[in-house]
Amino acid sequence: MRKLAVLACLLLPTQATLAQDQGREVAGPRAVLEYRDRPPVENRHLEERLDTLLPALMEETDLDMWLVLNREYAEDPIYFSLVPQPTFAARRTTMLVFHRTDDGVDRLTVNRYPLGGPYESAWEGGDLDAQWQALGELIVSRDPARIGINVSRDWPVADGLTHALHQRLLEVLPEDYADRLVPAEDLVIRWAETRTQNEMETYAHTVSIARSVIAEAFSSRVITPGVTTTDDVAWYLRQRFVELDLPAWFMPYVNAQRPGQTCDGDTAFCGESGIIQAGDVIHTDVGICYLRLCTDTQEMGYVPKLGETEIPQGLIDALKLGNRWQDLLTDEFVTGRTGNEISAATRAECARKKIECSVYTHPIGFFGHAPGPMIGMWDDQDGTPVLGDWPLHANTCYAIEGDIKTPLPEWDGQLVQIKLEQSACFDGETVHYLAGRQTNWHIVR
Repeated sequence: MRKLAVLACLLLPTQATLAQDQGREVAGPRAVLEYRDRPPVENRHLEERLDTLLPALMEETDLDMWLVLNREYAEDPIYFSLVPQPTFAARRTTMLVFHRTDDGVDRLTVNRYPLGGPYESAWEGGDLDAQWQALGELIVSRDPARIGINVSRDWPVADGLTHALHQRLLEVLPEDYADRLVPAEDLVIRWAETRTQNEMETYAHTVSIARSVIAEAFSSRVITPGVTTTDDVAWYLRQRFVELDLPAWFMPYVNAQRPGQTCDGDTAFCGESGIIQAGDVIHTDVGICYLRLCTDTQEMGYVPKLGETEIPQGLIDALKLGNRWQDLLTDEFVTGRTGNEISAATRAECARKKIECSVYTHPIGFFGHAPGPMIGMWDDQDGTPVLGDWPLHANTCYAIEGDIKTPLPEWDGQLVQIKLEQSACFDGETVHYLAGRQTNWHIVR
């Protein structure tokens, strides 16, 4: 088995691994930068990416030029990952031009308003027709053989060029240039999925924030058995992230499992909403974004019965089995292997070990559901065309997501579902959990 490592968090002087994994109470969320202090960090990351990552990726994908064309209210999905912060929209029509040269990549803008920062302004003016003419002249003057544009049938993040902008581009180029325009699909995916070392170190801190807020919510500070509902806890999580100025990219979800519920092989997800009772197994799914990096986390908790001093052994064993499933999955991470191959190999190994498992792991990064190899889907375990055929690359990050079902002796053999999702990065050889993973139950007492 590959050694699982935990990346140290270097952004702020905080712990990268949650105290709960050592059986100690977590003392609340980690430090969070004020809004005004976030752009400098984000822009340092951007400059590093543009300086070191983009030239290598344009060479890898054999593009001489890359165009990212945007209009206000209809920005390309990848646009915000390319511009310095704070940026809230494309001002009127914003044109980014990346031209690969022997010395690296020239980063140019053809805009009414200059972007500054890492970009050189190739044209500034006020007339839209003149702007488009300037773009056409710039492209012709550089004479690129292969010009990447963001059009894609299968990858939404790589399909940001609108029909109208595409048509306008064709109008300002010589006719023979139409054959030079090629989908930038591979470049967009590689740009979005690849993390620099500094980003991964920052990512550990972001994940630790999400995990510490879950630990706070799955405690007696928030939950009173027989009174608190699953929706109460979900809204507590949402409100807590608002207080920390951390956007949630989906509404937190909380559910409870208990004896008497249906959790057989035909039930994809076990658990119900309602009032949380003593003896319940509780589960949450949360996702936040911070410093341009998004998390996706699922963890499990237990609400002891009156007089109960220990967690039922069956639940301890079930969580260990969930961790074993994670190990089986991450053991299959090999550079160049596709998401479908990883998923199929994991499920085959689960079958050999008689573990009832489901695999639905996905990339994370600038988006919570980021582009890259799809490693199973909860509603389709037999492989995902195109998205699942993308190969695994080094320096990419994932929500290690899936579940196991196992009989619980304390529930007379009824199945309990352990649903886990922890953020991790793959460096080409090793899977690193960014802020630890859940190996002990959250206990509400």
